[in-house]
Amino acid sequence: MGNGITYRDAGVDIDAGNALVEAIKPLAKATARAGADAGLGGFGAFFDPKRAGFRDPILVATTDGVGTKLKIAIEAGCHDTIGVDLVAMCVNDLVVQGAEPLFFLDYFATGKLDVETGKQIISGIADGCKQAGCALIGGETAEMPGMYAKGDYDLAGFAVGAVERDAAITGANVTEGDIVLGLGSSGVHSNGYSLVRKIVEVSGLSYDADAPFQKGTRLGNALLTPTKIYVRSCLAAIRTDGAKLGGVKALAHITGGGLLENIPRVLPKNLACSIDATTWALPPVFSWMRKIAGTDAQEMARTFNCGIGMVMVVGRDDAAGIAKVLRDAGETVSEIGRITARAPGAAGCEVRNTGHW
Repeated sequence: MGNGITYRDAGVDIDAGNALVEAIKPLAKATARAGADAGLGGFGAFFDPKRAGFRDPILVATTDGVGTKLKIAIEAGCHDTIGVDLVAMCVNDLVVQGAEPLFFLDYFATGKLDVETGKQIISGIADGCKQAGCALIGGETAEMPGMYAKGDYDLAGFAVGAVERDAAITGANVTEGDIVLGLGSSGVHSNGYSLVRKIVEVSGLSYDADAPFQKGTRLGNALLTPTKIYVRSCLAAIRTDGAKLGGVKALAHITGGGLLENIPRVLPKNLACSIDATTWALPPVFSWMRKIAGTDAQEMARTFNCGIGMVMVVGRDDAAGIAKVLRDAGETVSEIGRITARAPGAAGCEVRNTGHW
């Protein structure tokens, strides 16, 4: 008698899963950092905050995905950068609290595992971890036939960081008159892609077509430009000599909800943010999408980052020095607004002069 129906007959290939683990072990090893050896294959992974240099750390944890940007990666057949997005969406949220990312885990689910595609995806995750200075210490690959259409997959990321107890950034000391600095984005990042995909559909272009806003690049590749990781630059600004610069008071990662929804999340309830849209140039990808969709400026500002991927609130006397630290770390920095008093019932963020867009 034979062995009957096997797991492979049901659509799950254990050998393919093992092959992927072996293929990505060198990628994970390349992300090793103090406190973790970034080895794969065990049931759990250890991390030692003391070895990472912390005295009295508070742990900060985040989880996120990349939304329907995955559909563009799948349709365009381009899988090597979507992992950077996954890491970015998690670690950029950590640094907002002043935390240094320590380690990252991923969840990769698909209907039928293709080892080469999986390796490309996790190669991007490892790249993002290296950019952020955190270790890729583990993850889960789930092959689930019947759950996903052919070629489809889903990703989720989990990151843990740490900040010294007396250095956590809460926004509690933000005051009226503080300066709002905007750090340039690399493009659409990883939010609003259900609208992006609808706009592409309305435009009649395929993902293989030349991008109207980025000549010489396929539309799919242009829209897959990975989310910028702000960890090293923001930590440099946060850790600059406080006696000289006064420190960073608050940060906001501009994700779903755009500028209008994210900045008020880090401000005291009695304060608001007034943004001047003339202080930076709207990147061409947003201008193209707005033209195709006929979307008004306020809707753009509450859906997309509009060219500002991270916002930093600093004291007036500290703005120039902190901006220099950020520029020295490679950021494009604009002074985009001020913190104002917030009247009862008023919005927490206003974007003015959007006619400039």
